[in-house]
Order: sequence, then C-alpha cells, then structure tokens
Amino acid sequence: QVQLVESGGGLVQAGGSLRLSCTASGSIFSSAAMAWYFQAPGKRRELVATISTGGSTKYADSVRGRFTISRDNAENTVYLQMDSLKPEDTAVYYCKATTWRTYYWGQGTQVTVSS
Repeated sequence: QVQLVESGGGLVQAGGSLRLSCTASGSIFSSAAMAWYFQAPGKRRELVATISTGGSTKYADSVRGRFTISRDNAENTVYLQMDSLKPEDTAVYYCKATTWRTYYWGQGTQVTVSS
C-alpha cells in the first residue's frame, strides 16, 4: 500500500515563505512523476507544479518565479519551496504521485497566508 504524507503547512504572513514536504512509503517514488496541487475553499483542485522522474519541472503561471519543486529520491520525498507568499495562495496543498499504472494522493496540508 502506497501512502503519501504531506507536512510543512501553516500560517504565514504575506511575503513570507514555507516549505512543504511529501514523503512516500513503498517503492514507487523513483519511478513516479510527482506534483503539487492546491484547492481553495469552494474551488476545484488546481495544478501548482510538477517534477518528472528525471527532474524536469513545470509550474502554473500564478506561482512561477515564487515556488520551486524538487525531489530527493534517496529520501522518497518531494518538496515545494514557497516564497513571496500571497493571500491568494491560501489553500489545502496536496501531493500526487503518478506511475505508469496508477496515481496516489496525499491527505493535504493547509497553507494560510494572512495579509
């Protein structure tokens, strides 16, 4: 059974930084593309950033230049460094692991940015 566990969320003032972590159990991590999504109250879940097994990254326009996704295959962990945070970044952040066979979601971690 694969589990993804996110951590690192919290309350921060606008302009501040947070680093989210997502650690995967099981043996899928090195062969999985990883991604971060966010979901604000009453809105649909949206893609924030992705990182391939080879380390290639993509970002949503709204976070490009402020957020950085990275992965540590030795630690089975993907990170999301969030800088210059804005109130509109407030949401629950989820990580997702996608393999050739299926995908898995974490339980989410709340990020709240106060103005």
